[in-house]
Amino acid sequence: MAISVFDLFKIGIGPSSSHTVGPMRAAATFAQALREQGLLARATRVEVRLYGSLSATGVGHATDRACLLGLMGQWPDRIDPATIESRIGQVMQEHCLMLDGSHPLAFDYSRDMLLLDENLPYHPNAMSLEAMDGQGSLLRQTYYSVGGGFIVEQAEIDAPAVEANAVVLPYEFDSAAQLLALCKAHGLSVAQLMMANECAWRPEAEVREGLLRIWAAMRECVDNGLRNEGILPGGLHVKRRAARLHRSLQELGKPNVIGSTLSAMEWVNLFALAVNEENAAGGRMVTAPTNGAAGIIPAVLHYYMKFNPGACDADVVDFLLAAAAVGILCKKNASISGAEVGCQGEVGSACSMAAAGLAQVLGATPPQLENAAEIALEHNLGLTCDPVGGLVQVPCIERNAIAAVKAINAVQMALRGDGEHFISLDRVIRTMRDTGADMHANYKETSRGGLAVAFVEC
Repeated sequence: MAISVFDLFKIGIGPSSSHTVGPMRAAATFAQALREQGLLARATRVEVRLYGSLSATGVGHATDRACLLGLMGQWPDRIDPATIESRIGQVMQEHCLMLDGSHPLAFDYSRDMLLLDENLPYHPNAMSLEAMDGQGSLLRQTYYSVGGGFIVEQAEIDAPAVEANAVVLPYEFDSAAQLLALCKAHGLSVAQLMMANECAWRPEAEVREGLLRIWAAMRECVDNGLRNEGILPGGLHVKRRAARLHRSLQELGKPNVIGSTLSAMEWVNLFALAVNEENAAGGRMVTAPTNGAAGIIPAVLHYYMKFNPGACDADVVDFLLAAAAVGILCKKNASISGAEVGCQGEVGSACSMAAAGLAQVLGATPPQLENAAEIALEHNLGLTCDPVGGLVQVPCIERNAIAAVKAINAVQMALRGDGEHFISLDRVIRTMRDTGADMHANYKETSRGGLAVAFVEC
């Protein structure tokens, strides 16, 4: 399956792409199917079953709320986050859900929202939705939220469809080695090759416009994070830090974009904290490539754009295209799902993508870019996903800041070399896949091990 840059960068809401955005899309897809099949008016009850990681950390990641919103016909890229509390509150208070936004039916949370202690075989993030009338089942669908907001229906697994009008890319690649070979053979940068591929879906002007729209959403998220203060929801009483840090940094001079001063690190930290605090609060987000790792790419890009006097919109486009090339490799050959391979698949992939994007706009050759991406991912291998309380707060918020700085350092190291290095990006991605397969389920977004348990013990 061909993957577009717009598959990896999607506008949605926090706190999780796999646990919030994906389930909301699945539930909205289910409600839409009821309407299209003429079953909506017959439904008298709907039941949601959450399995695996969606069950284990579903409440902390707002999976249950996302399912309700999706059943009400809401989509993560369209809903106003400011309306979520009132919508959910009305369902809980009135015990009534407006299915697909138009058909009222009784909804009892304790009866109809089931968090099950079992797994389905295809993926840890599994959910089933069933609509019923007085005689029995009308429609039942099983969905898997496979990371980054992507969803897969059980029917697609049982009987994969042959795409009659599948997009044919001019420069299809399944490995970094293939990507580098194509760049060399055709005299293209990674960003140029990616743009040519994107034009298989839409005109170049639309690609550029769409990526700048993604960038605008990232900037808005940072701005909101720099402005909002208080305590993050969920019960851990985690204080927002970005607004206060921003005030203190404004008193300092501007750092050099290519420098490595402590001041520069603090600005990068700031932008990452701002994004991930907004994510934890359920604000408007861009998956990059997931919500749990959504602060890394915006932090690095925001820093480059803010402090490089020559930065322009063309740099934004090239940054995101080059980042997406690495994201495609991670998704195709390993995973970007914390529930599948741990946080190395989320923060590790995002760190590698950010390094690729920055290397591109700093003039790296394709081999240097691949080296930067490899360094960034290699030093996230084995990273567990163990959110305290099932919330995307501790250690997730700080982890994004650390990874953003790590991405910049990887680029600086790669630019000092000629692109030759010992371990290839392809081997590191395969190692991430294999490490994830070996990793115990307690460390894969279940909050049953690691820091999540250490917090309880304290």
